[in-house]
Amino acid sequence: MSQPHIVILGGGPAGVGAAFELRRRQRARVTLVEQQTAVGGNAGSFLHNGLWLDFGSHRLHSASDPRILADIKALLGDDLKHQLRRGRIRLRGRWLKFPLKPADLLLHLDRGFALGIVRDMVRKAVLPKRPEGETFASVLEANLGPTICEHFYFPYARKIWGRDPARLSGIQARKRVTAGSFGKLLKRLVKSPGAGMFYYPREGYGQISRVYADAARTNGAELLMGWGVEKLSRPANGGTWSVAVRQGQDRRTLVADEVWSTIPVTVAARMMDPGPPEEVLAATRTIEYQAMVLVYLELDVGQFTTTDAHYFPEISVSATRISEPKNYFGVREPAGRTILCAEVPCTVGDRLWSMGDEEIGRVIADDLARSGIPLPRPPIGVFTRKLRQAYPIYMMGYEQPLTRLDQWLDSIPGFLSYGRQGLFAHDNTHHALYMAYSAVDCLVDGKFDRAKWGEYRTIFATHVVED
Repeated sequence: MSQPHIVILGGGPAGVGAAFELRRRQRARVTLVEQQTAVGGNAGSFLHNGLWLDFGSHRLHSASDPRILADIKALLGDDLKHQLRRGRIRLRGRWLKFPLKPADLLLHLDRGFALGIVRDMVRKAVLPKRPEGETFASVLEANLGPTICEHFYFPYARKIWGRDPARLSGIQARKRVTAGSFGKLLKRLVKSPGAGMFYYPREGYGQISRVYADAARTNGAELLMGWGVEKLSRPANGGTWSVAVRQGQDRRTLVADEVWSTIPVTVAARMMDPGPPEEVLAATRTIEYQAMVLVYLELDVGQFTTTDAHYFPEISVSATRISEPKNYFGVREPAGRTILCAEVPCTVGDRLWSMGDEEIGRVIADDLARSGIPLPRPPIGVFTRKLRQAYPIYMMGYEQPLTRLDQWLDSIPGFLSYGRQGLFAHDNTHHALYMAYSAVDCLVDGKFDRAKWGEYRTIFATHVVED
């Protein structure tokens, strides 16, 4: 029996993971199309002056599915290191270890903040449980009380999604806040997930996607790097797909039995020919993403601090997190030089998005100085990278247009939308890879089992982001 030809859109973890698994299990011929010249997407890496840098701060968590973790270990070998997390978070002007540690909390947590949390815990224990409501704000207040919400989660939400917590859906809280109740918070304090450890590759986080892509290519997958998708022509009367791709002035048409898309679900819908009905097009216009500017500060010191990532929930600091990539694997080269990466959420076209590199570099330097960790000297270089679709924003009522869009795409024979962008989901890399492996598991004897995929979708809905 001949294998179907599957065209995969997007070379992030979900795309390269499916290409690898399809070829390993000999279930399909594969062509993967990626508009960038490197795989990894937002979870990719790039080399700058001898240092591997990520698009923000990324870690591979111990919560990964055992099969996937085993594959990553086998693919990376000695290039994968099991590291102790050395993060810290600034709360009310004080630095605390992150993940949070009981002893550190007792020694360094602001007393007024600590007493407020204790008061909220007592009230929750003795008073009737208040309704959760439907918003990010109401869900967290009902479960964690006002103190930790007003001084931590709400300012952080305003920064990371650019919206008031009362306008965000409660689903955003359930998907993004792993310690969403006092019980869960205490459990994480006693024993943090993965015992405070994480996995990280020698050549940046994007090396995970690169080894998947290399193995897929070795097993016969075709990877078209630097090619953008222009149009998805749907099959007529049980025929095949035509996928129009372009690289500069060169154009190709790929003929496929199925198209598996990991690109943003809104973009995929607009590429369809024939296009979606008006109500579906309208749905694509109501689904929002938060953008991000990544600001890289190059310093002429071997190490800025021993911390891998500094977290800033305060609204007065532009960045939500500032990481030092050299610390993630523990590399020492190049000597006498390190780079910091500041993650600055914003909206495309706003003040932060539109700033020049040097100007936004000064903003980050000023923020660090006011936070008590000034740069030793001015940076010897500043550059930026911009992500237009860094985070899905779950506004109140977003489920209706998203469901309309999802159901329309799901009704198209031979089309599958999955992954972080394809399902408009908050997830980690191990979740995206799990989706990829699950999709391959649903392809049996050349036919995609939609009922089985529905069962996997139920599992995906339980995924909660690991911080």
